[in-house]
Amino acid sequence: MSNRSPIKSVRWSNDGRSVRIIDQRELPERLVERDIAMLDEFCGAIRTLAVRGAPAIGVFAAMGLACVMQRRVELPRDAFDRELETAAERLRATRPTAVNLAWAIDRMLACAASTPGEPLGVATALRRTADALHADDIAMCRRIGELALSLLTDGARVLTHCNAGALATTGIGTALAPIYLAQEAGRAVQVIASETRPLLQGSRLTAWELERAGIPVTVATDGAIASLMRAGKIDLAIVGADRIAANGDVANKIGTYALAVLARHHGLPFYVAAPTSTIDREMASGESIPIEARDPNEVRAFLGAPSAPLGVTALNPAFDVTPAELITAIVTDRAVHYPPYDFRRIERQDR
Repeated sequence: MSNRSPIKSVRWSNDGRSVRIIDQRELPERLVERDIAMLDEFCGAIRTLAVRGAPAIGVFAAMGLACVMQRRVELPRDAFDRELETAAERLRATRPTAVNLAWAIDRMLACAASTPGEPLGVATALRRTADALHADDIAMCRRIGELALSLLTDGARVLTHCNAGALATTGIGTALAPIYLAQEAGRAVQVIASETRPLLQGSRLTAWELERAGIPVTVATDGAIASLMRAGKIDLAIVGADRIAANGDVANKIGTYALAVLARHHGLPFYVAAPTSTIDREMASGESIPIEARDPNEVRAFLGAPSAPLGVTALNPAFDVTPAELITAIVTDRAVHYPPYDFRRIERQDR
C-alpha cells in the first residue's frame, strides 16, 4: 500500500484567496498544482480539462464563484448581484453535459438570493455554501464506496473507463471509491483501465492515481476490451456518470456505451456509480441530454503530433448515452438502485 498523501484535486490555497488545483493536463508526466483566482482562469481550467470530472467541476465552480465575488464586495448590492449572475452563466456554459456543474451553480445563486444585506455578507454566505459542497462531496464519495463495495468480490478484476476517481471528485471518487475501500479492507482487487481515447483519461489519470495508491492496475487499449472479456479476464465493469436521466439512461465519457454493449454480450455486470446530484429528474430520457462536441484537433493530433491528414473531418463527441436496459445497477450515495429505474420522484440533494 502506498504511503503517499491522498490526492486533493481541488482545495483552497494556503491563504484562502484562490483555489488550488492539480492541473490534470500535465499528468502523468508531472504533478503540477496551480492557484486559480480570476473568472477567466476558472472558466479556462474547466474548458481545457485542467479540472475535470462532474463532481469536481461542480465544487470547483462553486469555489470559483465564492473566490471571484469576494473581490467584488465593494460594489452596491444590485451591481454585485449582476456580476454574480454573469460569472455564474459563464461558468455554466463551459461544459454542457455534466449536470453537477449547473446544479452547484444554482445552489450558489440560491444562496445569494436568500441572503439579505450588503455584498460582504453575501460573499461570506457564498463561501460557506462552497465549503459545504466541498465537504459533502468528500462524504458522498465515501458513501458510494461503502455501498458499491458489496459488488466487488475478493480478487475481482474490475474494468473502468475514463477517470472517476480522486482526480474527478474532491474525495476518493465515484466508480473508484469501492476500489479504494477494497484496498482498505485488504481485498485483492485488480483494475483494468481502458485508455479512453482521444484524451487518454484512463491511461493518463486513472492508472496514475491507482498506481500512486499502490492498487494493481493494468492499462488496455479501448479496442482490446472485447477480446479481454471473451478471454474471461474481466469480471465486471464500473464507471462514473456526468448525467443520469429520470429513466436511468446515463451520459458518460465517449466509449462507455460500447463497453456496456460488450458487457451485456459477455454476461458481465455493468455498474454506474454517481452522486444523487448527477440525477437530472427533469430529463425524461437520455435522448435529451446535450452532448458536448469538443475540438476536432483532439482527434487529429496525438501528443502534439499529427495523427490524421491535415484538414480531414473529425468527430469528437465528449460523451455518449448508455441506455438504462444495459445497466445492472446504479449506485448513488443513497442506495444501490436496480432496474426498472424511475428517478422522477427522487429528492433533490440540498447540501
